[in-house]
Amino acid sequence: MELVIRGAVMLGLDALRSAAPSRRGRLDSTESRWPLPSILCASPLLLCLLGATAHAQQKTAKLETSSSSSLPDAPSPQVDVLGPAAQTPSAVGTASVAGTILDTSGAEIPGAQVSLTHRDGIPLHTLFSAAGGDFVFTKLPAGSYLVIVNAKGFASYTTAEFTLSPDQSYMVPSIALSVASATTEVTVRPTEVIAAEQIKAEEKQRFIGVIPNFYISYVHDPAPMTIKQKFSLASHDTFDPVSLIGVGLAAGIEQANDKYPGYGYGAAGYGKRFAAQFGDGRTSDFLSHAVFPSLFHQDPRYFYQGTGTIKSRLIHAASYAIITRGDNGKPMPNYSYFLGDIGSGAISNLYYPHADRGIGLVFTNAAIGIAGKAGGTIIREFFSKRITTNVPPSGTP
Repeated sequence: MELVIRGAVMLGLDALRSAAPSRRGRLDSTESRWPLPSILCASPLLLCLLGATAHAQQKTAKLETSSSSSLPDAPSPQVDVLGPAAQTPSAVGTASVAGTILDTSGAEIPGAQVSLTHRDGIPLHTLFSAAGGDFVFTKLPAGSYLVIVNAKGFASYTTAEFTLSPDQSYMVPSIALSVASATTEVTVRPTEVIAAEQIKAEEKQRFIGVIPNFYISYVHDPAPMTIKQKFSLASHDTFDPVSLIGVGLAAGIEQANDKYPGYGYGAAGYGKRFAAQFGDGRTSDFLSHAVFPSLFHQDPRYFYQGTGTIKSRLIHAASYAIITRGDNGKPMPNYSYFLGDIGSGAISNLYYPHADRGIGLVFTNAAIGIAGKAGGTIIREFFSKRITTNVPPSGTP
């Protein structure tokens, strides 16, 4: 707009200049007057332009006034209302705190973590005590503080609250750390679960990796067996394939020696001898390892000694056929072995030849059974550990 008005004004002035008389006209008397048509045409144009200029200036002024009145007031500057209490507690000051970390015996504790804390719990500084157990915090502002000390193997220590004034050098009273109380975590498992784990390990024990050696415990104080576990271990032992091989060998030896001729000879005689040996072994195992141990609460296993003199170990092994351990861990007469062998001998009267039956067969088989168990335990005590596989690490008492 301003450029348009300025152009119009310049146009009017040019018109006036062209209408004005030249220097030659002023000397010429015949052209001494202004050209009236030109003046009349230029004057209204100037008036219009001046009026338009004034009108435009008035509108511009009104617009500026209107714009200034519609804008919001400028925000007033904020005043910091935070007082001294809201200042950061880590501000630099002129006070200091020092002390020494000791144990209850008075020895210095180096490397202890020492924390300076504001009274409201805001941590300020943390450092570690020097070789002599001493520490120092410097350039502290005035205020109330606490010192917290933590060291490995010692209980945490917190001082009483103290107040520092400017330029004060505060010495914390003697800090004596007590040994942290030991926390022992004990996992309690049912006895039956422990016994099951031990039996599972025993069922892997074999002489030279082949012959079952289940009824020996290389753990000095194993968990007592339940009735179910006693029958399960007896079944596992007596029906082991290697045990059946032993039955076959014994039957072959009896036939070669013509023992119990009432069975006859050939395949039929061998079959009867095999059945008799199988019956003797199975009834003896179940009666002495499961039935009577359950009735009398006795442990059917032999407990390896492994230490002491040869004499003490020999007595321990040989006496096992007479003295055994109860489920409560105490020694008691071995009713299970004695009654088991007697019972097995009595049952054998049902299938042995008529000529060999009678009370003599009962006690003969019982004596053979007891002697066999005594000899077996002596072998287990002195030789079995060397040739048995899967002996547990805790085998030595």
